[in-house]
Amino acid sequence: MSYRSVLKARAEREERAREIHRADTRRRRVRVAVWLVAVVAVVGAVTAMMLSSRPESSSDVRRAPDFSLVDTSGATHTLAQHRGENVLLYFSEGAGCQACLMQMAAIEKDQDAYAAEDVTVLPVVMNTRSQIMHDMRLNGVTTPFLLDDGTVSEAYDTLGKGMHAGLPGHSFVLIDEEGTQRWYGEYPSMWLDPVQLLEQVRDHLGD
Repeated sequence: MSYRSVLKARAEREERAREIHRADTRRRRVRVAVWLVAVVAVVGAVTAMMLSSRPESSSDVRRAPDFSLVDTSGATHTLAQHRGENVLLYFSEGAGCQACLMQMAAIEKDQDAYAAEDVTVLPVVMNTRSQIMHDMRLNGVTTPFLLDDGTVSEAYDTLGKGMHAGLPGHSFVLIDEEGTQRWYGEYPSMWLDPVQLLEQVRDHLGD
């Protein structure tokens, strides 16, 4: 093999090596770019979830809308009937939402504390009686749930605040003995610590 041929072969090998290096560099850059896009997407999703799960609270005072709802025991409730006592309405997704039933079970355990504040807790759901009764039995909840067709949930502006546009979120509305709404709390995480709930009740009734 001539010297010229040796140089040519060497040059070809070096060029192939450079092409392989360039290809490897391009692949690394693509992998890094894909990784960065994935990281940005994950961070964005987590941020959106954190923002959407932030609780909202309002101390705006207004005349609470009256209502007439039948509960799971067959009794009819109107807000006017509860005049002279404080009322805590608890709106939730109800059946199928384990956290919602656990919240009500936790409230029941503190019923003496609510009684001491002269507070009647009325849970409201947009379920049929059989649907919510099934979940009540599974979770040992005995407080009757008020059955809403959506009218009351809409009047109290609780629809679409959770995971489903047509259902209430995880909402609390505190109404004083004169029928005035004193506090509204929305908890997209589907849970409010029972101690914090009682603190909200006491704070807003003490205003």
